[in-house]
Amino acid sequence: MNDSKTWSGRFNEPVSELVKKYTGSIDFDKRLAKWDIQGSLAHAEMLEQAGVLSAADVAAIQQGMAEILSDIENGRIEWSLDLEDVHMNIEKRLTDKIGDAGKRLHTGRSRNDQVATDIRLWLRDEISQIRLLIQSLQLALVELAEANADVVMPGFTHLQVAQPVSFGHHMLAYVEMLGRDDERMADCRKRVNRMPLGAAALAGTTYPIRREVTAELLGFEQICQNSLDAVSDRDFAIEFTAAASLLMVHLSRLSEELILWMSPRFGFIDIADRFCTGSSIMPQKKNPDVPELVRGKSGRVIGHLTGLIMLMKSQPLAYNKDNQEDKEPLFDTVDTLIDTLRIYTDMMRGVSVKPENMRAAVMQGFATATDLADYLVKKGMPFRDSHEVVAKAVRHADDQGVDLSDLPLAVLQSFSDLVDEDVYLVLTPEGSLNARNHLGGTAPEQVLQQAARWKKQLLESLQN
Repeated sequence: MNDSKTWSGRFNEPVSELVKKYTGSIDFDKRLAKWDIQGSLAHAEMLEQAGVLSAADVAAIQQGMAEILSDIENGRIEWSLDLEDVHMNIEKRLTDKIGDAGKRLHTGRSRNDQVATDIRLWLRDEISQIRLLIQSLQLALVELAEANADVVMPGFTHLQVAQPVSFGHHMLAYVEMLGRDDERMADCRKRVNRMPLGAAALAGTTYPIRREVTAELLGFEQICQNSLDAVSDRDFAIEFTAAASLLMVHLSRLSEELILWMSPRFGFIDIADRFCTGSSIMPQKKNPDVPELVRGKSGRVIGHLTGLIMLMKSQPLAYNKDNQEDKEPLFDTVDTLIDTLRIYTDMMRGVSVKPENMRAAVMQGFATATDLADYLVKKGMPFRDSHEVVAKAVRHADDQGVDLSDLPLAVLQSFSDLVDEDVYLVLTPEGSLNARNHLGGTAPEQVLQQAARWKKQLLESLQN
């Protein structure tokens, strides 16, 4: 009989080595050790206040846990597969150090509510870090937008040249997306920050615990109100992974644009060499590996979201061993997100813009056609009529291989007698930008106002 198991008294033979390896989680859940100790210390303090543990026992637990935490931080601990998970490894080490006081620590709780608490404590801290990284990336994009507020580039729909936009305006679109990501993370954190500890295995405990005390000690904003739900709920993990997936989708979209823009066919930007690689056979190549990998890793995170949803979809109440499978996808999602945000922020500070190539691209797709239609409307023509007139002018310019702004005044007047010499003011890309000087518009003045608003908000948040 393997008496290292806390439940071995029920069984007539030891667990096989194959089952140990298959069911053990210590290889990955050991990263929860810091939060497991944090939860245990709060639980012990609450038990003392409730009269369940003596002051001497709690003092011994605190001293023993301090030594174990030091051992973990300095790499002096050996994790045992025989002890299954991080909880039993720490408890066994504590008991070896302080004796019976260590055995009393588990009074009034179960590994079911213990692990649920550990994950929430850990994820709560990670979300706080992720939010700071999102805001740092936003600030890098805002600064890039501010520096390029008056740089004109083609805006696209259907990946066809549509209208001129400011490059700064384009960057601020992603700032807005990331702002929503930050809001989702903040909102998700509220539901992560609810305490399951005290639910015990599934039905609560007969000991006179005071859950509100433990919650206050651990900084939980709320307490899970139903013991069955408390130990079996993984909604918070799914919700976080969903928010992470949306964030990765946004970064994947930006990555796709960076990849296209860096191509010689576009030539809009360059990415600093430290974020690129070469080819083993083609010496001229400079490959945008970082944005390509971000684009790929978005699928990885979305896959974790799907996996977690499938994990939970058929589970009856309450806790099931299936839930051991929640940690690896959740850990990997957090690691992927943090690594991606860090490298992306650095990479965006290494992006250089090529205004002349962007402006040349604007001139290739009749980007100011809508401006000409609006010009005619302001002269009194109904918009549907102006749309038809301009479409004919575009077809003529296309046949001639020139831009609308290159057509002589007489030619433009042949399509409408409302056209006058001032038409050329609206046919330039810069005129098109400046004409859209309203809230949310692409005019450089608006871009600078939006950039200033975001910069003030982000700096205040990051400094706090």
